[in-house]
Amino acid sequence: MISSRDGNAIALIVGLGNPGSEYAGSRHNCGFTVVENLLAGFPAGRFEESSAAQSRVFSGKFRGKPLTLQMPMTYMNLSGKAVAPLCRKLEIAPENVLVIVDDMDLPLGRIRLRKNGESGGHNGLKSIIEELGSDHFNRLRIGIGHPQKKGVVDFVLTGFEGEEKALFDEVIQRATKAVQCVLKAGMATAMNEFNAAPTPPVEENQP
Repeated sequence: MISSRDGNAIALIVGLGNPGSEYAGSRHNCGFTVVENLLAGFPAGRFEESSAAQSRVFSGKFRGKPLTLQMPMTYMNLSGKAVAPLCRKLEIAPENVLVIVDDMDLPLGRIRLRKNGESGGHNGLKSIIEELGSDHFNRLRIGIGHPQKKGVVDFVLTGFEGEEKALFDEVIQRATKAVQCVLKAGMATAMNEFNAAPTPPVEENQP
């Protein structure tokens, strides 16, 4: 077993999704979207892209320490076959991994950080647990709500429209800020700040 680095400091951020333009912007691809947001927020050239472990891999440093971002290209159900080999190659323990994933059991607009746990029925997490041989990795679940009329597969592989699209864009931004908080202050601080429901804006009284 690879020993954890600096306690539980995050060394690998994994955004889950499916490759291909037909899945871009879908509910299932919110992990990809957050990773893209994170990269856009760093100075140009901070992270170098390469291909490794059946993934798009972005390598750089954050506050002087190595940090890697990964977007598996294996399709969701085989995510572990990308994550586990990269962890072995980079000698990163599960405790130093943060996986970003969609969650139908959370309402749209909510996110939840956890340090470990079971898959909750999510096939991407299930694959990672199987391939790592451990469920002791961090995860950020992004609420996408539960399908009302569509089947589950159609629901997760399509995007939002109208007011729900605006709310989904907001939760993606909130999730991005949560990951940034994890990197700067650690999981415990980020959990305290972001696991609660967001406070709605206070409307000023109109004269």
